[in-house]
Amino acid sequence: MARSTKPSFVLELPLIVNSKQDSELQSRFNAAMRLYNNVLGEAKTRMELVRNSKTYQAARKIPGDNKKERDVAFSNARQAYRFTDYDLQAYANRAAKDSKWIAEKIDAQTQQKLATRAFKAVERVLFGKAKNLRFKVPTRFRSVEGKTNKQGIRWKKDNHLVWAGLELRAIIDYENEVVKHGLSCPVKYCRIIRRELNSKHRWFVQLVLEGETYQKPQNYIADGLIGLDLNVSNIAFVADNHADLLPFAEGVPTFQREIAVLQRQMQRSRRASNPNNYEPNVEVRKGRRIFIKKGKPKKGKRQWNKSSNYRKAAQKKRELERRKTAYAKSQNRRVVNEILRHGKNIKAENVSVKGWQKRYGKAIAAKSPGFVQSELKRKAEKAGGRFIKFSTQKTALSQTHFDGSRIKKLLSDRVHRDVTGLPPHHRDLFSAFLSRYVNQDKLSLQDTRSEYSRLEPILLEAWQRHLTRKQVGASESRMSDSPLERVSNEPLIVDQIAASGKKSNVDVA
Repeated sequence: MARSTKPSFVLELPLIVNSKQDSELQSRFNAAMRLYNNVLGEAKTRMELVRNSKTYQAARKIPGDNKKERDVAFSNARQAYRFTDYDLQAYANRAAKDSKWIAEKIDAQTQQKLATRAFKAVERVLFGKAKNLRFKVPTRFRSVEGKTNKQGIRWKKDNHLVWAGLELRAIIDYENEVVKHGLSCPVKYCRIIRRELNSKHRWFVQLVLEGETYQKPQNYIADGLIGLDLNVSNIAFVADNHADLLPFAEGVPTFQREIAVLQRQMQRSRRASNPNNYEPNVEVRKGRRIFIKKGKPKKGKRQWNKSSNYRKAAQKKRELERRKTAYAKSQNRRVVNEILRHGKNIKAENVSVKGWQKRYGKAIAAKSPGFVQSELKRKAEKAGGRFIKFSTQKTALSQTHFDGSRIKKLLSDRVHRDVTGLPPHHRDLFSAFLSRYVNQDKLSLQDTRSEYSRLEPILLEAWQRHLTRKQVGASESRMSDSPLERVSNEPLIVDQIAASGKKSNVDVA
């Protein structure tokens, strides 16, 4: 019988930590990281034994139709080499006791949760969902969590965190409706987060709470049908009575100049600290001038020394990257909320964002269309809606005309001129309109023709709004009556953000 699961959500609160408590938390995270790596190595060894065993190979040959026999065979192969979550939890407790100092730093519940975390990571490799394992380093080990709120890491009723003698107060805004709703719900377990903000460590607690999330009045989700067309830099959607073309991560600072300066500084420092790891410089003659071409890094694994200047520059670069990512996520979440205000039953092409990553690279990292798509799917399904994907090759909506014919377009051609004499439409908006009437990878032209006359002015208005949004400035758009223009132009100008050294109020969560 499957275990019943109750809905849960996360509330994050910043912690007040003094220097002594910070030192103690750092040492506990160091102990947790070493225990995790120990269990991960042991789990990897056991996985290899299971994978190479005759029992496992025989289980793989069992036909998929006989699911019960196949599951029993795989379970026997795991148990023969103690490759289960329970066995690794027992191993983690023994390893912590043998080291003594780890057992003093971390309680048994947290040790078991670290073992479960390592087991799931190795299991993904066994199932083919991941290629390899990554052992943690201090900069990449950022969280520990408990199993329940009764032992180990606990949240007390007087709103403070307790962990094996440590008592940490949280910064709580009791006027915030989201925080008030979260504190009124039962706590399942707690998670402590370590982040590096502005070159300093900051500590947070995430309360995993039982119940439903608080929904802000402006972020309501409507019952309606939406057709989507996802692009590299924007997303077009057509709802029952509204359409728009919204850009991803609009107004987000790129910090290109600052990052380039830091990269050059890091490269110079690295060459100066590791001269033996580079090939000799070469003189290159161009006409009458002679240039010095610096040698490339030598092949093979080598020991790299990092100076203090290199570490400081790398730290500044990480902070700029973090700020850029935080701004982009905040803006993309606004795009998601704006789309869901018009419907929760979504139809979209099954595009390959990974293919875009290989082709466009940095543009995908800056705009994050995959994040918008996954957030839309998660929020729509949680609200009781559906997110349906259909084949791009079978439908080819960007090539389809109103009479059903297909004519290929250049990627740079963003205007759809239909062969039937319809007025020109934006290519992405017209594709989003057609996607509303796709069922089981087939476009219903009859439904498309019957609905076009009603949605034609909405599509043309959305295109005009997109052109206007490009032309108007941020100050003018905030005075406009259109709520979509206010959403898309609300962030600060790039120069203002880059020039001011103050911390932004953008929601990072």
